[in-house]
Amino acid sequence: MANSGAVETSDSLKAFGAALKAFRERARLTQERLAEIIEYSVATVASVEQGRRLPSPSFIDRVEEVLDAFGVLRAMARHIGRVRGLAVWFREWAQLEEAAVTLCTYECRVVPGLLQTEAYTRAVMLNVPPPPSEEQLEERIAARRARQELLRRTPPIAFSFIIEEAVLLRHIGGEEVTRELIDHLLACMELWNVELQIMPLRQPHHAGTDGPMRLLETPERQWVGYSEGQKTGQLVTDREAVSVMQMRYAKMRSQALSPADSAELLRQMRGAL
Repeated sequence: MANSGAVETSDSLKAFGAALKAFRERARLTQERLAEIIEYSVATVASVEQGRRLPSPSFIDRVEEVLDAFGVLRAMARHIGRVRGLAVWFREWAQLEEAAVTLCTYECRVVPGLLQTEAYTRAVMLNVPPPPSEEQLEERIAARRARQELLRRTPPIAFSFIIEEAVLLRHIGGEEVTRELIDHLLACMELWNVELQIMPLRQPHHAGTDGPMRLLETPERQWVGYSEGQKTGQLVTDREAVSVMQMRYAKMRSQALSPADSAELLRQMRGAL
């Protein structure tokens, strides 16, 4: 999503977090030990307990089972309020991301939210009318930071990103923001589960001319697509439509620069600033 760190601390989120903490302490488990057992990061467990992160369905199922919570956590989860800072049309996709096995993203408008720096996020959000209030801006930035925890989630997600070179040449926010962004992208590329490719400015053969797309593999090994436009987002579940998106994405991976060449291009762009 072109727009989205702490999430809304609604009463329902805080209540779920307090219940989780109570059941964890009843089981005499530290946050570290619970995180290890359910195969999530300590940061995720802490964020959920503090009411700052929306728990994913798989997270809820695992803590319910491990903590022997009598169905209480599952029941409470049904009443958790939506996260502020995420567009209404994006929330279903964001929920699917939480439990994803694989995430593929092609962007030709802005750097994907999962890879943005805070300064870049601010510049993007302040450039697109209508301007958000200070409270709305902070909520969106907070929600985006929370989503970025997925990059280091346990169990890990396999990420593939394809970004148009033009997106970076635009220098949204100015040169200093762009320098920081490129440094951040290079750091993200060092994560073993993240593959980033740049689609060169000159590419006469391009399978992505229909616009940005996302693909996601669920723990059940099913694939789902997502397409976003102006104030709209569409979840794609039809197998034939998803298959077309997969073919296009696979073609773009062969047309974009390799990860190594992409990193070299980013370093050249950084040096030219």
